[in-house]
Amino acid sequence: MSDISVKSDRDDLTTGVVWKKLLSFFFPILAGLLFQQLYNTADAFIVGYFLGDNALASVGSGVGVITNLILGFFVGLISGGTVMISQAYGAKDGDKLSRVLHTCFVFCLCVGAVITFAGYFLAPKALKLINTHDVLMADSTQYLRIYLVGAVPLLTYNLFQGTLQGVGQSRRPFKYLIASCLINIALDLLFVGVLGWKVAGAAWASVLSMCTCTGLALRHFLTTDGMHGFSFSKIRVDVPSLKRMMRIGLPSGFQSSLYSVSNIIIQAALNGLNDTPLITAWTATGRLDGFYWVTTSAFGVAICAFSGQCYGAGKYERLKQAMRVCMGISLAVTAALSVTLLSIARPVYRLFVEHETTIDKAIEIMWCFVPFYVLWSYIEVMTGTLRGMGDTFVPMIITLIGTCLFRVLWMTLLVPVWPTIPGISLVYPVSWLITGTAFTVYFLRKLKRGII
Repeated sequence: MSDISVKSDRDDLTTGVVWKKLLSFFFPILAGLLFQQLYNTADAFIVGYFLGDNALASVGSGVGVITNLILGFFVGLISGGTVMISQAYGAKDGDKLSRVLHTCFVFCLCVGAVITFAGYFLAPKALKLINTHDVLMADSTQYLRIYLVGAVPLLTYNLFQGTLQGVGQSRRPFKYLIASCLINIALDLLFVGVLGWKVAGAAWASVLSMCTCTGLALRHFLTTDGMHGFSFSKIRVDVPSLKRMMRIGLPSGFQSSLYSVSNIIIQAALNGLNDTPLITAWTATGRLDGFYWVTTSAFGVAICAFSGQCYGAGKYERLKQAMRVCMGISLAVTAALSVTLLSIARPVYRLFVEHETTIDKAIEIMWCFVPFYVLWSYIEVMTGTLRGMGDTFVPMIITLIGTCLFRVLWMTLLVPVWPTIPGISLVYPVSWLITGTAFTVYFLRKLKRGII
């Protein structure tokens, strides 16, 4: 057991009033993610304004789902390490925390390098697999290849961010994200608007902002005297830590990939319709409703760290109380945000979408799933709680059946006879209902058996 003490009670989520601790931890996470989403929206505005709808479709048509599939899987693996870090912090075991942190750092460097190298050669094949339109192929390939150059800093930053959140610090990552997003927007304007680098400029802006964010985080880890201090001299692979990280992280990685696989299938169906305005509308919708996704993601991150620390400290009643509080707040915020998004959608879309018919399609897409966001908020809090406890295998199975398998069947059997916006979009809320029901049954059984 390390004799390193906790510097601030603010970082210790195992003590204090639950709702106050939860919200004070949650808001910086939300602010950072909203800032990041603001960049995504600004990026779409800059690309759409300077380069037109086809360029916007090239950046969105398949590139997002492919990067989410590849990078999401490994970020899920890394989350196994950050769960271990939060549990070690809750148990005040600094030695274990250090071993996990340095092992994960080596993992990020190696995996990131492989992704960058393989991505250059495989990008065109991956885009063809999801039926990317010929008109968009060249720009999409260029964007994807450049974006994957940032795999090392992206994975490393996710490790640093997860570690800071695991030890109860959510304000510092927020500051890093602000700096990164401002740099990203400035570089977008310079590379795309001034220098005329087209979609390549947007991709390089993303890569350089990732490097900035990672550099700021690394500087903190090298200079802190907290339990999460980092030293290049300590870089080595601790095999037991790596094995446990894989045991916890692999299901999380597969779970993230399963969502991405189902989204790729949906994207492929969209691309197969050869309707560029529809693809543009789908991309634009993702930019706007991303504000909801970052909000619910912030709740998931917050309850995961809360759950991890409480589980590591053996405070199971506090863990369950935190889940209930987080669930109530999340559902209330989701209801309010859903109404807001539907109200402001059309005037916001007009800022970066050229044609009114494309905007009409985007509005129709939103009405198919925004009213059902409460279902996903429920799932996010539930899975975040389980992940913090290190329980990831059964959630992966539930996701496989309730989300991925169901969506494949829907897209294979239903969409060919119902090739419309509702026919494609409604697969989301229906799959959320099935998955949420399965998670509820699983969690109640854990409670009944006294596992928590």
